[in-house]
Amino acid sequence: MRDQFIYTTDDTLRLLDELLADRGGGWWNGFFADRAKPCPFFVDWPDENLVQWVDEGRLAPGRVLELGSGHGRNATFLAGRGWTVDAVDFSAEALGWAAERATAAGVQVNFQCSNIFDVEFPPGSYDLVYDSGCFHHLAPHRRKDYAELVRRALRPGGRFALVCFRPEGGAGLSDRQVYENWSLAGGLGYSEDHLRAIWDADPFSIDVLRQMTKHAAGGPAFGEDFLWALLATAATGRPAK
Repeated sequence: MRDQFIYTTDDTLRLLDELLADRGGGWWNGFFADRAKPCPFFVDWPDENLVQWVDEGRLAPGRVLELGSGHGRNATFLAGRGWTVDAVDFSAEALGWAAERATAAGVQVNFQCSNIFDVEFPPGSYDLVYDSGCFHHLAPHRRKDYAELVRRALRPGGRFALVCFRPEGGAGLSDRQVYENWSLAGGLGYSEDHLRAIWDADPFSIDVLRQMTKHAAGGPAFGEDFLWALLATAATGRPAK
């Protein structure tokens, strides 16, 4: 690793990014390359919470940004339900799979191969930001940036929906251990208190926070009980605290 002179906060954040760079786009390309591998979310079905909230009318069709869209099962579902979908992932392998899925379903999805923090959009562009499995792979020092990204993306009154690891689903690492080991391992588990500290604070308010309902592998929806399902509202356009 090159020597770096640390002066600004951004210098520090970039250094920490480099030290935790074991799960970049190349790693995820390899992960998605074997489509037959046993992986709980390598299924065709959308998340059970997403199906429920759309069916109940909690989420009415509009414009959605999916962060960490993977192989496109949720993006394809939303497009089929009348949403305009921008789906971002930094694995080209995953997006190739996702594009095949969307084509087979006869729907239009705007897939973008990018780091989520490099995505450009006019502020307040989206009615919904959806994340199923991206947030728990973020380093602790990028959580604030992520919350700000969601805030900027949403129109006032827009919704944020999240599926992430519960404590028993994650790698069992504390934030301190992440930096002691320089690894996120298989992803970080979140307690209810930690999620509320981020997503139940101005400008967000949590509407639903529950354990995901486990579903059989044959569908018609995906669900594992080691995951959280969260739905929040961005009540204003003010910056997150």
